[in-house]
Amino acid sequence: MTLYAGYRSSRFNFDPRRKTIWSAVAAYLQRYIPEDGAVLDLGSGYCDFINAVHARRRWALDLYLNPAEFAAEGVKPLQADVTNLEAISDSSLDAVFASNILEHLPDEKLIWAVGAVKDKLRPGGRFIALQPNYRYCYRHYFDDYTHCRVFSHVSLADFLKAQGFTIERIIPRFLPFSFKSRAPKWGWLARLYLRSPWKPWAKQMLVIALKP
Repeated sequence: MTLYAGYRSSRFNFDPRRKTIWSAVAAYLQRYIPEDGAVLDLGSGYCDFINAVHARRRWALDLYLNPAEFAAEGVKPLQADVTNLEAISDSSLDAVFASNILEHLPDEKLIWAVGAVKDKLRPGGRFIALQPNYRYCYRHYFDDYTHCRVFSHVSLADFLKAQGFTIERIIPRFLPFSFKSRAPKWGWLARLYLRSPWKPWAKQMLVIALKP
């Protein structure tokens, strides 16, 4: 029995409406992911992001949800821990996307996971991290019982710089805190929201880091 036993039904249940939101997010982030390159979705969940983004090679890695159940044709599923990227060659990835994963990792695992990401990225490759910004969501942050680490857009950027990355872009307010809200999940509304400089209820941040 692990901490994540039952997590799928209690905190991370399947919601088909997520697909429209993730399609909009993937379209927004496509500018950072070359279509002729290779991308890994680290902690891919239901594969909504990796299924929507365009790249010549796509990988989906998750341990508690088997990516083989959800990955679209052309996406290679890997059921493994986020610290275990041995199936991917070093310096072969153009981008690694991680959504709502780093805040779940204790110290040693966090260092190992980010180190593995850095090893697999080519020079100039991007680590794209999307996750709750504690500065704006502290009241609800620990409603998720698996959260064990706190990051703000400042501390996450500093941590990644300490691991040898350079910071390309920081958006302190990028998306709402959770997809569990009752707000409408319409694709056109999500696209408009992402383009807008005014983002009400945005409590998740986006940090994009480069491997030198």
